Amino acid sequence: MKATRPITGWHATAALVAFFGVVVAVNLTMAAFATRTFGGVVVENSYVASQKYNDWLAAAERQNQLNWKIVPGVDTDRRVTVSLALAGAEVRGFARHPLGREADVPLTFIAQEGGFRSANPLPAGRWNVHLLVKRGSDEARLIESLQ
Repeated sequence: MKATRPITGWHATAALVAFFGVVVAVNLTMAAFATRTFGGVVVENSYVASQKYNDWLAAAERQNQLNWKIVPGVDTDRRVTVSLALAGAEVRGFARHPLGREADVPLTFIAQEGGFRSANPLPAGRWNVHLLVKRGSDEARLIESLQ
């Protein structure tokens, strides 16, 4: 079968430019999505964080040995609740937007039957709630994603 039109240098050039144009467009689109949704900083200094890693593991083990049952949630008024059966405990915390798009929301907790409830509500959406539960010298830290 005979080709109706021969492939010329112009056709090859157009095909290469089109191919690499699509690759560059996709890369630019993905880079724009990546930079708009995640700042990229997990820790400020990874070397310093690596030096503290064993201390973090030891603190996590001490926290597990406390065997405290801490159950965070959100009620119908968008207030953070912490179900905790632990006499003499105090709860502090803040809520952080997962993508860092909004300012942190400080949380003040009021003791109630069966646990604690935040004095102020969370804004709409998903939030990472960072909690610190203390009783005497014992403490437990918890990060929970709530919506």
